[in-house]
Amino acid sequence: MSPVFPMLTVLTMFYYICLRRRARTATRGEMMNSHRTIESNSRTSPLNAEVVQYAKEVVDFSSHYGSENSMSYTMRNLAGVPNVFPSSGDFTQTAVFRTYGTWWDQCPSASLPFKRTPPNFQSQDYVELTFEQQVYPTAVHVLETYHPGAVIRILACSANPYSPNPPTEVRWEILWSERPTKLNASQARQFKPCIKQINFPTNLIRLEVNSSLLDYYTELDAVVLHGVKDKPVLSLKTSLIDMNDIDDDAYEEKDGCGMDNLNKKFSSAVLREGPNNGYFDKLPYELIQLILNHLTLPDLCRLAQTCKLLSQHCCDPLQYIHLNLQPYWAKLDDTSLEFLQSRCTLVQWLNLSWTGNRGFISVAGFSRFLKVCGSELVRLELSCSHFLNETCLEVISEMCPNLQALNLSSCDKLPPQAFNHIAKLCSLKRLVLYRTKVEQTALLSILNFCSELQHLSLGSCVMIEDYDVIASMIGAKCKKLRTLDLWRCKNITENGIAELASGCPLLEELDLGWCPTLQSSTGCFTRLARQLPHLQKLFLTANRSVCDTDIEELACNCTRLQQLDILGTRMVSPASLRKLLESCKDLSLLDVSFCSQIDNRAVLELNASFPKVFIKKSFTQ
Repeated sequence: MSPVFPMLTVLTMFYYICLRRRARTATRGEMMNSHRTIESNSRTSPLNAEVVQYAKEVVDFSSHYGSENSMSYTMRNLAGVPNVFPSSGDFTQTAVFRTYGTWWDQCPSASLPFKRTPPNFQSQDYVELTFEQQVYPTAVHVLETYHPGAVIRILACSANPYSPNPPTEVRWEILWSERPTKLNASQARQFKPCIKQINFPTNLIRLEVNSSLLDYYTELDAVVLHGVKDKPVLSLKTSLIDMNDIDDDAYEEKDGCGMDNLNKKFSSAVLREGPNNGYFDKLPYELIQLILNHLTLPDLCRLAQTCKLLSQHCCDPLQYIHLNLQPYWAKLDDTSLEFLQSRCTLVQWLNLSWTGNRGFISVAGFSRFLKVCGSELVRLELSCSHFLNETCLEVISEMCPNLQALNLSSCDKLPPQAFNHIAKLCSLKRLVLYRTKVEQTALLSILNFCSELQHLSLGSCVMIEDYDVIASMIGAKCKKLRTLDLWRCKNITENGIAELASGCPLLEELDLGWCPTLQSSTGCFTRLARQLPHLQKLFLTANRSVCDTDIEELACNCTRLQQLDILGTRMVSPASLRKLLESCKDLSLLDVSFCSQIDNRAVLELNASFPKVFIKKSFTQ
């Protein structure tokens, strides 16, 4: 036999080995590209045509800029076909969240962040949308018309909201996620992220956003779901590529939102006897505790399964003084709370925001947890926790005698009578009732008994009949009040403002945005400036009557001012703004959008003179 053939055989084998090694040691980027190729190859076929549909309904959201009784700037504008796209600009027919930028984290009403928040959870707001047909998603397109770039996560749910039968299991899967990024453009775009393939059909999509890097409010117009009715079948070639992706299991565990994943981490494992702990057990107990403080909650639960020494440390209630469960909203259920219950007897800060919806947490499960873990609670975050009912608030009032901060933001399914129980929490210093159905009688009772209040949010509380009565009670009872949010309160007048200004001299933050009944001609804004010298944030958004006199009074009396919003006024000149900027050295945000006397040239001149101030100017379309 010719010597050439053995050489060819050796080269062939060497080439084969190199190919196998390349497949096994491929980078994550190469593997992700292979996944994308798989998805694109399996998306469409003559027998499984793609279905394209716009959102049918908006079923839940955490906040919006608009009024509860209007369609302007509300999340409901995301349903149906586009109203604005492909046009760019500020349009009332779009969906807009309540905040943007870092301004809201820098004002006096901002809360301290929770420890142990995983770095990959940076969502600030969300909206959930339903579609007519359940499909296996092949693409999700978000039509953004102004300041795009806020969407950071897209998720799909296995539950069908239109099914008459309750689901036996509810699963959430992350289709796509990314850290917040800053886009330089404010123009409209069709956002088309490359999504992950999932193994169940869906007609419930959730967008999560982070607007902290944006220069203004993001505006969304519509969401388009592409999908197929039948589950795509992967080819043999695809399976071989997946077999060589040695990181797949880790990738799926990282992005999966299954209930079982979290419960396995919370559950205890049988620990085997070991000969010793090396020299680790020679460290001081406090030092080990300090080291473990840097772990996220799932990592802490995993570490508890390694040895008895670390199990003792990881289960120590001192590790759970601050417990943030919001990042795990898609996984948390009654069983999870049961696992955590014995470790949380000393918990002081508890964040259950966004959790428990669609039956994940029951009233009984929540009540059992608080009966064991509520005695030391000082802060309780329950934003958008729609499992809450009157019984839950009654349990909170009985089991949390030391509670100082309660957040019920956007708990719009709570019945009005439930809020009466809050009056029993006499130590409250912070109360957030944004977008709730609290009624006037219950609120008056709360204000009467909770005289220690320092931070109060009543934005978009549409069930309150007379805000002047509420303002009078606040002025009479809440002498320590530092921040007050009356965003879109429909009927406060100069009389209510007078009671507030005289009764709450310590006010540092006041939001009177979109309060149409306030008129500068009554002297209400001048009164505020003269009687509230500690003001750091003042929002007079969309009040057309704010004038030069008001701005000059602020310049003279409120020199600590850091944030001022006078969007929409027609009566403020560049000269008065210059006086304000010269007087208020700490001013960092000045919103003069749609102010008819402030043109682009004036803004450029002010920016040149005061470069440290973010001066926002938007123009009508």
